[in-house]
Amino acid sequence: MDEQSSLLALFTSSFLAATLLPGGSEAVLVGVLLAYPELHWQALIWATIGNTLGGMSSYLIGRFLPDEKALLKKSNGNLRGLGWVRRHGTPILLLSWAPLIGDLLCVAAGWLRTNWLWALIFIAIGKFARYWVIATAMN
Repeated sequence: MDEQSSLLALFTSSFLAATLLPGGSEAVLVGVLLAYPELHWQALIWATIGNTLGGMSSYLIGRFLPDEKALLKKSNGNLRGLGWVRRHGTPILLLSWAPLIGDLLCVAAGWLRTNWLWALIFIAIGKFARYWVIATAMN
C-alpha cells in the first residue's frame, strides 16, 4: 500500500470508528506510522479529521432524534451521557474519544442542541489528543 492509500485507509477507519459502528482506528494509525514514519503529522491530521467527522455524524444523529423516548431507545436506556452533557456542556466532548461513552456524548450533545461549532472544537481537540498520545508513545 502506498502513502496516499495508507492515509485514505486511516481517514476511513478513523471516521467509521467514531460513528455508532464498532471499530478501532488506533491500530491503523500505528500501522501507517510504522510503515511511513515520515507521515507522522499527516497521519495525525487525517486521523483527527476522520474521527472528528465521525463524531459530528453522531452529533447530527442526536439532532434528528425527535424526543426522549427515541434517545432512550438509541442508547439502550443509558442516559448517562445526556446528564454529563447537561452538567458540563460541550467541554465534556473532550472525552468523545473514550470507548463506550464517546458516541453517547456526541449523540447527547446533538440532542441537547449544543452549539455545533463548540461541539466540533471540543471533539477535534479530544480526538487529536488521543492520537497524539498514541503516536508519541511509539517514539
